[in-house]
Amino acid sequence: MRFKRQKYTDLIMYILSKSANKPNFGKTVLCSIMYFIDFNYYECYGKLMTNETYIKSRRGIKPIHFREVSDELISKNQLFFRKEPYYNRIIYKYYPLIIPNIKFKLKELDIINYSINKLSNKNATSITRYAIKDPPITIAKLGDEIDFRYVFSRDNEYSLLNEYIY
Repeated sequence: MRFKRQKYTDLIMYILSKSANKPNFGKTVLCSIMYFIDFNYYECYGKLMTNETYIKSRRGIKPIHFREVSDELISKNQLFFRKEPYYNRIIYKYYPLIIPNIKFKLKELDIINYSINKLSNKNATSITRYAIKDPPITIAKLGDEIDFRYVFSRDNEYSLLNEYIY
């Protein structure tokens, strides 16, 4: 599978354009939502939207291309990054500096918007607690790639096939 860099970049910018101003919305929430978008899309359509590789880490989900792509967007003045206080913690916040001109297919937008609406109000702790119970993450060992094929092991809490009409 070849990584779809432009689709991944567009996805970051779109999610941030919808959610960056929420006080809870830091890097952990962003990366978790990206994971759920890719894996939800796979569950519904049999392929990943971005072909990103996600690793199970102590802090939840680590997309391997995130830092590289976000650093590139920052250097192109399309994204702004800063650390901000959030209750008793510091979160890593990203803000879009441009209005993204993004072209997603309707079925992609449906999954993207569904995932954003369902998860964007969670903070890092609650989204991580939620995510680590998703079967693809539960099955993966710490430090290993999360296998997208395990989305078909999801129960009703995580499966879109039972709750989402696509």
